[in-house]
Amino acid sequence: MASSPRHLPAAIFDAILFFAIVAAAFFSALWEGGFQPTDQFYIRDWRRPSTYLKEILAKREITLITRNTTQSYYLYRDQAMGFEYDLAKAFADFLGVRLKVELADDWPDMLSKLKETPTGFIAAGQPIIPSRKKQVAFSDGYLTSWQNIIVNRDNHEIRSVQDLAGRTVHVRKDSAYEKILENLKAKGIDVDIVADEDVGMEELIRRVAEKTIDITIADSYTAFLSRRYYPQIKVAGTISKDSIWLGWAVRPKAAGLLDQINQFFRTIQADGEFKEIFDRYYANVQDFDFVDLQTYHRRLKSRLPNYESIIQEAAKACGFDWRLIAAQMYQESHFNPRARSHAGAYGLMQLTKKTAKQFGVTDIYNPEENIQAGVKHLKYLYDYFSEAQGMDRIYLSLAAYNTGQGHLLDARKLAAKLQLDPNKWSSISETLLMLRQSKYYKKSLFGFCRGDEPIEYVKQTMLYYDILKYQDMPWVTAEVGAPKDEG
Repeated sequence: MASSPRHLPAAIFDAILFFAIVAAAFFSALWEGGFQPTDQFYIRDWRRPSTYLKEILAKREITLITRNTTQSYYLYRDQAMGFEYDLAKAFADFLGVRLKVELADDWPDMLSKLKETPTGFIAAGQPIIPSRKKQVAFSDGYLTSWQNIIVNRDNHEIRSVQDLAGRTVHVRKDSAYEKILENLKAKGIDVDIVADEDVGMEELIRRVAEKTIDITIADSYTAFLSRRYYPQIKVAGTISKDSIWLGWAVRPKAAGLLDQINQFFRTIQADGEFKEIFDRYYANVQDFDFVDLQTYHRRLKSRLPNYESIIQEAAKACGFDWRLIAAQMYQESHFNPRARSHAGAYGLMQLTKKTAKQFGVTDIYNPEENIQAGVKHLKYLYDYFSEAQGMDRIYLSLAAYNTGQGHLLDARKLAAKLQLDPNKWSSISETLLMLRQSKYYKKSLFGFCRGDEPIEYVKQTMLYYDILKYQDMPWVTAEVGAPKDEG
């Protein structure tokens, strides 16, 4: 028979009781968050869920602390946008709460707002670097990035990080790039660091494009995206061969919230939502045709003003952003009112004679008639794809404008047959390519389709649209793009 406590010697029983009390006190302290973080690391809360997460769920609201940039958050036509914002909105939906946005100027300001906001988290494309791990708790990395050297295209002296020795590099004060350059300097590359206050990354890149400064540093996504807006810049290598993870940040002891963030990223990376949001902002970001973009920027100044008022009127009548129509027009005709394609399409919006007749055009080369008919045709297609949502609806409409409504019908039927969503551009861009193959197009109603052409059409139109939208951003303080001379 096993011994009961009363059969144990008194000394042993007292020892067991002592250790039980100590253990209870230890775990109670952890449970209540009694252990405080050191300067080097933080011990996670063991609360289930954490106090911060409980407060978020109770208030049914979470606060995004971010910056007003093209990568993080901005308003366009009164609609909130940005890669980090879209991720944060998806996270709020994941938790079943509302999303509130709190804008900050820089990292110290974000830290200050995080301290003031128990229900907040930082999402602003922040690199996970050792010095910042002492201040916040980072999520698992959700995206890797390289720190790129940005110079003017006429600068042929800077080709690698070693070439920065003895050169002046401008970065934003208190940014991660300042810390990265300080580490570089400590390793023996004597770079002169100028930390500018109240100057954003986009502004520093603009100054490089205009040769006001020589060099700055930017993450790879900002660097490649900025070439669209400033074709005069180039990427002249990286600071390090190693990439850096980007992460979200929370208060050091917000363990429950941090766990939810990590679970959220695992979920959307597995179900494809992360890729969908990423592609919304960064698809084809590395594609760059300097001559094409330089020409586009010039013609925005020399040709677009001739038709801008007509475009605005026609777009407003049909509920479109006029910049989208202008971008599509450039893709169609390069703003040439006498353009004519080998396939028999005419004018600024490249109308076929059948479409022109359908919308009552009497002079197919007349800019006003041509633009109005083209926009009405796009609106007809947009209405046709009413089951699609958001930008997918725009993509499908543009693709149909380019390749014909019939081929889009075939692509959607094929998508449904393959158990893909026929209202998603990601599905249709896949099945359009399949319609080049005889085993698929022979069974379709409208036959062979050069599926790569509408895909390229949509990609280029959205690239031109992105550039036009950028010019209306509040941080664009000067003219964007190439020199004014026409070429």
